[in-house]
Amino acid sequence: MKNLEPTYPLVTRRAFLRTAAVAATGAAANLAISRAAHAAGSDTIKIALIGCGGRGTGAAAQALSTKGSVKLWAMADAFEDKLETSLATLSKGGQLRTLQELDTLSKGGQVPDKHIDGFADRIDVPKERRFVGFDAYKHAIDSGPDVVLLTTPPGFRPIHFEYAVRQSKNVFVEKPVAVDPPGVRLVLAANEEAKKKDLKVGAGLQRRHQTGRQETIQRIRDGAIGDVLFMRCYWTMGDLWVMPRQAGQTEMEYQMRNWYYFTWLSGDHIVEQHVHNIDSCNWVKEAYPVSAQGQGGRQVRTGKEYGQIFDHHSVEFTYEDGCKLFSQSRQIPGCWNSTADYAHGTKGSADLSRGILLGPANQRQRRSPADTVNPYQAEHDALFESIRNNTPHNEAEYAAFSTMTAILGRMATYSGNEVFWKDAIQSQVSLAPSGYAWNATPPVLPGLDGRYPVPIPGVTKVL
Repeated sequence: MKNLEPTYPLVTRRAFLRTAAVAATGAAANLAISRAAHAAGSDTIKIALIGCGGRGTGAAAQALSTKGSVKLWAMADAFEDKLETSLATLSKGGQLRTLQELDTLSKGGQVPDKHIDGFADRIDVPKERRFVGFDAYKHAIDSGPDVVLLTTPPGFRPIHFEYAVRQSKNVFVEKPVAVDPPGVRLVLAANEEAKKKDLKVGAGLQRRHQTGRQETIQRIRDGAIGDVLFMRCYWTMGDLWVMPRQAGQTEMEYQMRNWYYFTWLSGDHIVEQHVHNIDSCNWVKEAYPVSAQGQGGRQVRTGKEYGQIFDHHSVEFTYEDGCKLFSQSRQIPGCWNSTADYAHGTKGSADLSRGILLGPANQRQRRSPADTVNPYQAEHDALFESIRNNTPHNEAEYAAFSTMTAILGRMATYSGNEVFWKDAIQSQVSLAPSGYAWNATPPVLPGLDGRYPVPIPGVTKVL
């Protein structure tokens, strides 16, 4: 695609200098080995899974379902119980449930059946290659895998991605790839080194691999709805899971168990989930917004157990040509729910989610064919095929830019002000803690009443 990269500078000189170490001595030798390995398509590709929750277990199952010889070689997670549960599920097969789905089931709701087959014959993860703790990712990456799956909470992804690239590993990185501008810059800088090393990088924006959506967006580009005037996207749903505080937990462990509700770990739900819809609209435009303004807050989900994130965001993004993207993300029970995105042009409109093109007076023009492959599987098929055949494959850049778009929206709702990309991307406001350890102090702490500080529009500074 053309014109994907914004014209203004995205990575500071300081950011590049900070990550220059990824071009370590011996990179040329590692590159030669990487190019030689799997060239015939018959070598076993060894996988390291970093982050063993529901999404990580699913990503590992999809990686193990790709063509050719593959093997789960190493696993890492901050929590041993998560690692062992993931390993048992992958070995024996069973129902794959995310924490969100388990919460829905506990309330009597229904969720789609997600049964995975066991992969016992493709798993070789002895005790010595099961790593637990904050530094577990380094040990797993250093244990000799060919591909690293990065599926931890988003706040860790920049440092994990940078280290994997430094060690010359092919990478699958889940969305979003960061939670703040410094993290986005680190990913972009590390990805420049990944390109130099010819590493293959897949990203978890699986809608890019939906054949129906691909066809719909191509038809929009071919003029099916005329010039795009504005777009709409929604991720509105009920509330999610909460892990009650346990006796003896440190504050760091409590927040890690409830990572979704802390911005330094999840980025807030506009970043963690709504990035999918936002990315689809950026894909339509082949561009990224230059500014955002919006409103958000905590209307219903106000308890201290919900950390510091908002329960709703409404953002108006503006692209350089004046096109608007109207974005809504909400997590409040009993309300209208939708996960969809639309484009409106001078000659009609498009429902990107269902692949429907509408002409004047909403007359249906065409519906794109249904996907023939699960897009979660398709994204791994593409990555592993590129590794075996040594063909170009790098999805990190658009994943970083769409992540930054979602962060831009959050900066607008948290501050209550219009925020410009050129300022936001250069922001030095980091959400990361000063150290990673169970007894370390997290970036945000509860007050005497147990409540966490919540962003206040008009007061909170984001730049």
